[in-house]
Amino acid sequence: MSGPNGEPSVEREEGEDVPEEEYVALNLMLDQINSCLDNLEEKNDVLNAKFRELLESNRQVRLEFQQQQMDATALPTESKERNA
Repeated sequence: MSGPNGEPSVEREEGEDVPEEEYVALNLMLDQINSCLDNLEEKNDVLNAKFRELLESNRQVRLEFQQQQMDATALPTESKERNA
């Protein structure tokens, strides 16, 4: 059976000492994984902030559009009242 990087996994008997190099290698891999996860979290935060900005911008545009529609429908009614 092989490990996650294709390296052979070694099964150890209980109480068997693990060489220091293996702990160092494992620690380095965990540090790399942690660094990748930190980068992903940062990118996720940036995307989330941009999404919220876009959402708010779309709300504002929609409100402005609705107001323009209401103003446009109100103008013909006002001009008819003035002409009467």
